[in-house]
Amino acid sequence: MTLAPRQSLREEIATTLRASIIAGQLRPGHVYSVPGLAAEFGVSPTPVREAILDLAKEGLLSIAKNKGFRVSELSERELDQITEVRALLEIPTVTALHGKLTPDQLTELRLLADAIVTAAQKQDVVAYLAADTAFHTTLLGLSGNATLVELVTDLRNRTRLYGLDALVHNGQLVDSAAEHVELVTLLATGSRAEVAKLMRHHLSHVRGIWAATPDSRLG
Repeated sequence: MTLAPRQSLREEIATTLRASIIAGQLRPGHVYSVPGLAAEFGVSPTPVREAILDLAKEGLLSIAKNKGFRVSELSERELDQITEVRALLEIPTVTALHGKLTPDQLTELRLLADAIVTAAQKQDVVAYLAADTAFHTTLLGLSGNATLVELVTDLRNRTRLYGLDALVHNGQLVDSAAEHVELVTLLATGSRAEVAKLMRHHLSHVRGIWAATPDSRLG
C-alpha cells in the first residue's frame, strides 16, 4: 500500500486504509496489527492507531483488544441495499443538475474526472478511489444538499469493491474511469435522459464488475 499525497499523516493513513478496505485488500476475518501496518507504512504506530480509531467511528472496522483490528463484514444483502439507496439518492440528484452548471463548475468536474482516468492508467487503486470520491462528492455538493453528500459519502465508505484490483491490473478500470468524463460532457451538452441512463449504468458497476471476485466472474 502507498500513501495518498497532500494530507496529514493521520489522514493519509486513514485514506489508504479506507481504500484498502473498500477494494478488499484488507479483508474481514483477519486481525491486523498496528505495529505491522506502521512498519509497512514506514511510520510510528501513533498515526496508524489514530487512523484506526477514525475508521472505527465510521464503522469500517472494530478494535480487537490487545491484538489490533478487524475489518467489519457486510453481507451481500447489505451491499445490495446500500447500492439501492445510493441509486435512489444519486441518480435523480445528478440528473437534476443537467443544464444548470456554470462553466467554472464544469471545468472543475472535468479536472476531477481526468484525475480518475489518470489514477486508473497508473493502476493506483488508492488514488483511483480518492479521485472518484472527490468527483462524486463535488458533483453531489453542487445540489446544495450537504446532508445528502454526507449520507452518500458514508454509503460509499461502507461499499465493498473486491473486483477493483483485478480490473486495475487488466486495464479494464480505465473504461469505467472514462465514464466520469462522459458524464461531465452529458451534463453540459447531453439530455437529462442520457445523464440518468449513464448514472444508472455507472452505479450498476458497484454490484457488478467493481464487486466481482475472480471466481464470481468465471461463474
